[in-house]
Amino acid sequence: MRRLAIQLLALTVALPWFTELATGADDLIELEQRAVTAAVRHVAPSVVSIETVGGMERVGGALVGSGPATGTIVSSDGYIVSSAFHFIQKPASILVTLADGTRLPATLTATDRNRMLVLLRVRAGQALPVPEPVAESSLRVGQWAIAVGRTFDRTQPNLSVGIISGLNRIWGKAVQTDARISPSNYGGPLIDIHGRVIGILVPLAPDKSGELAGTDWYDSQIGFAVPIEQVLAVVPRLKRGQDLQPGVAGITLGSGDLFGEPPVVSAARPNSPAAKAGLRAGDKVVAIDGVRVTSRAELSRQINPHYAGDMLHISVERGGERLDLPVTLADAIDPYRRPFLGILPRRLAGDAATSVMVRYVYPNGPAAKAGMEAGDRIMALNGREVADAAELAERLASLAVGDTVKLAVKRGDESLDLNAKLATEPEDVPAQLPAEPLDAGAVVLPPPGDAPRTGSFTTTVGEYKNECRVYVPKDYDPAQSYGLLVWLHGDEPLKLERFVNRWAAAADRDRFIVVAPQGADEKDWSIRDLEFLSAAVAHFAEAFRVDPLRIAACGEQVGGSLACLLAYNDRERIRGVAAIQAPLAGGPDENDPEHRLAFYVACSPQLENGAAIDRIRKLRYPVTQRALGEKATRLNDDEQAELLRWFDTLDKL
Repeated sequence: MRRLAIQLLALTVALPWFTELATGADDLIELEQRAVTAAVRHVAPSVVSIETVGGMERVGGALVGSGPATGTIVSSDGYIVSSAFHFIQKPASILVTLADGTRLPATLTATDRNRMLVLLRVRAGQALPVPEPVAESSLRVGQWAIAVGRTFDRTQPNLSVGIISGLNRIWGKAVQTDARISPSNYGGPLIDIHGRVIGILVPLAPDKSGELAGTDWYDSQIGFAVPIEQVLAVVPRLKRGQDLQPGVAGITLGSGDLFGEPPVVSAARPNSPAAKAGLRAGDKVVAIDGVRVTSRAELSRQINPHYAGDMLHISVERGGERLDLPVTLADAIDPYRRPFLGILPRRLAGDAATSVMVRYVYPNGPAAKAGMEAGDRIMALNGREVADAAELAERLASLAVGDTVKLAVKRGDESLDLNAKLATEPEDVPAQLPAEPLDAGAVVLPPPGDAPRTGSFTTTVGEYKNECRVYVPKDYDPAQSYGLLVWLHGDEPLKLERFVNRWAAAADRDRFIVVAPQGADEKDWSIRDLEFLSAAVAHFAEAFRVDPLRIAACGEQVGGSLACLLAYNDRERIRGVAAIQAPLAGGPDENDPEHRLAFYVACSPQLENGAAIDRIRKLRYPVTQRALGEKATRLNDDEQAELLRWFDTLDKL
């Protein structure tokens, strides 16, 4: 406390506007109040109130209003920045009230959609006061931070006091503060104890984008401000009426520790800036514009602050050689569409595979047109050997629909060279599939006394109280590859006997493990069960030998809606989602090469899922649709057989 008092008293020497602190007040709280008041008074002439009139009432399903907002003057000739949040509804008119009470019409000059700012212009007929900025390099965690707005009483600013609680947040675009931030503060300045501007307050979120991102953190003591240096750097571009878009490179990284693993490219999106610049799968990014990069998080931190049209020099290591590649960022990349070769691979036992054996060739698919047959072995793709189906899937993912690939194939003792033109992944399910033969390859014996549990049983996962009905094929062999089907019950919990009757025979035949978790209250699901469900998927995927390409979340009624949310939240693991007689909840992120996802949707005509399915298809995900009868409540035998064939083809290539 004494140290803080000394720091506050030192301000009386450093800043003329704090001389009033030397009036003999020795009460620490009073000193703090006076310091804050003096700081806000110093910046207040540059803080304005904004009113928006008219426009849309709803944006993306969210209700938006036209209440008062805050802006900060950044140029004496009448330019003001504010948060894009206040302009979602595209208002018909904008009014700005200056600190002296003058009301002026304003025009929206341009929008920065990367940092979610807008630039407004008023014509005041006189030079407007511009606040003093703080250099971003001088900011320190723990220093004072005061959030300022001008909305409640337009003659006086409103404020919230806190500290800087984080730097380089939101991938290098923001300072974090624990000062309480509300929509009335958005667009106003975050200032230091000297009254200088640290940044402009905006709602942001690390894992979302758009005008509404971060607004759910209202008053949570997690708020963000775009550093004023970053704002001033783009004001000249905004003054020209140029909307600024986030820059996209099109680099896809493999799954792993965001902060601990190096940024190795798993795919460069087809037709993306990265692909055009020559980045390839396997490249290790080591620097961007000369700044060293050692983790996936650092890669994002170096790219995300930039805009479409910006050029970056990305340095990569490839085969012991360092390459410096110029990449011009784009504002968007066409949604990724997974290329399709047209085969189902055999699921070979053990880890000693040296090729990909073909189990099934899709009629009229690229492989069939190239002359491939079931039983062929794919030895190499485009001149490089492939060891197994997982490697072939990863390499195909970096290619594009329409590309022609060269395949080295073994058919018995004969060697063939085939050319196949990759096509779009089909949505139809084959009417018949050949049985997957049991592979007599390597045998993996479990440690003594540690044999996995098989047959039907009920268990729990970790610290969660939810029960799981489980069926593991009775002849489970840890050398073989198994699918994992997670079934979420609908209006009624699934009893163990009915669960076994429904799934056991198919699980034995098609070699998959089925898990039917139960809601926490045993009768219904809630959104709080999602954490448990993700934990259950992870537990069973690790407890058994599960093929990472054949994990699906399926359910009926409310369970089907929850299966969608589970799939969207657990993209690292889940590769298929089936919703039976269920409204499609939410929507997936943009399709990408690393995280394949297929949909199976079966519902009766009265359940209106058409718009949701259209949205999913626009993101280039394959959606298999099945129309059910008007009175259907669940799948009949034929429909369930089709669902199982869909599940059996999740690992198609």
